Amino acid sequence: MTKSNANILTDIFGRKHNYLRISLTERCNLRCTYCMPADGIQLSPKSHIMTYEEIYTIAKEFVDNGVTKIRLTGGEPLVRKDAALIMEKLASLPIQLTLTTNGVIVDKFIDHFKKCGIKTLNVSLDSLDTSKNKEITRRSYFEKVYQNIILLVNEGFQVKVNCVLMKGFNDNEIIDFINLSKELPIHVRFIEFMPFDGNQWNMDKLVSLKEILSEVHSNFKENEIIKLKDAPNDTTKSYQITGYKGTFAIISSVTNPFCDGCNRIRLTANGQIKNCLFSSTESDLLTPLRAGKSIAPIIQKTIQAKLKIRNGMDTLDKFKQVDGHNNRSMIAIGG
Repeated sequence: MTKSNANILTDIFGRKHNYLRISLTERCNLRCTYCMPADGIQLSPKSHIMTYEEIYTIAKEFVDNGVTKIRLTGGEPLVRKDAALIMEKLASLPIQLTLTTNGVIVDKFIDHFKKCGIKTLNVSLDSLDTSKNKEITRRSYFEKVYQNIILLVNEGFQVKVNCVLMKGFNDNEIIDFINLSKELPIHVRFIEFMPFDGNQWNMDKLVSLKEILSEVHSNFKENEIIKLKDAPNDTTKSYQITGYKGTFAIISSVTNPFCDGCNRIRLTANGQIKNCLFSSTESDLLTPLRAGKSIAPIIQKTIQAKLKIRNGMDTLDKFKQVDGHNNRSMIAIGG
């Protein structure tokens, strides 16, 4: 790392970005309503998608400048034909490698995860009810995903189960999900519903941090609910029920944002970096990389342009007015 590049991942608020999320593909084998518009998305042409060599080159630039953790996302990262090769290449870097998946085909990659030193996986599962799961994913893979979660646990992986809560749909399953952690050492994470292109977001569907905790306190005694210590850059507020093997947490991007400790930068499958999940602006790294130019100045400029809170939406009133169409759909961002 050269001296001139020493601080390119530190923004004007002193936040150091050591966590890179890389989307491998815009494709997915599910069609989750909060992630993908009902009529799908216009996929980037194949020639616009990063090759595995380009992913590695860009990732190495970030690692050389201070990134210590890389998460692979999608779409569904494992549907990419060279996903195993990409994991292997990135595993050669001095980083913690992990990924977020819908869990449908993870059983095919168990040995490869171990080979690449992957110890933690986030698996998306938004309902424990077969029919509701089919409704939200528009596919019938509940049993496969559930069994794959059990498989991952039995194989020694730390499993985080991501559940996007939506009022009137799955908010009555909060306690069921928490009880899932009674006998399984999993980490359930409730995520507030967020606005993106095509997902029909509105505040009426939001299940807030306050509402989730109210449900928890209505079903467990005060002395049974343990507040766990959160790490400095955690997006979650974590809890455990006394005697349970696992934990649960809340990611409150809408009602209680965690921007002060944000250390994340996102790289889309077509080589654009986003300095915030809610940012409508992107910076192209792929074109200059293919032209043989340095991408470090672009990275630095993007980091320096990062606003203090949620792309400028520093109040809930401003957030309520957000137009998801000014951003990509979640499947095209990578989460």
